Amino acid sequence: MPTDRVLTDFAGTWGIARDIVPSFGSPARFEGQAVWTPQEDTLTYVETGILSIPGSTPMRAERRYIWGADLSVYFEGGAFFHQVPAGGGRTVHFCEPDTYLVDYDFGDWPQFRTVWSVKGPKKSYVMTSLFTRQAAA
Repeated sequence: MPTDRVLTDFAGTWGIARDIVPSFGSPARFEGQAVWTPQEDTLTYVETGILSIPGSTPMRAERRYIWGADLSVYFEGGAFFHQVPAGGGRTVHFCEPDTYLVDYDFGDWPQFRTVWSVKGPKKSYVMTSLFTRQAAA
């Protein structure tokens, strides 16, 4: 039986390989890293890398979140985003009119995968990310 994840399991630097496959249009690839940095009883998540879309110039991309002790994830401005299931599994985020379903797979820890299925009137894609723990410098 897999071990439930706790906040400190994520602290540190992780490589990210992400594929974004839309229902229509060109697929995209993101490669970069995510750093979870301790801040009191939370972790600050900063993701940076290069987003590549066929036929376009690659661009730098970045996103930030705050992870709480109970694996609640918040947008940088403080609004609740979603709850990470400690043992892996599915959770959801509603952003009217769109629905974001995410599956966390911790079965190959210290590597893990997320699969986001996004559906809405203007959005329809699957985004698969593989996170791989990086060795400490």
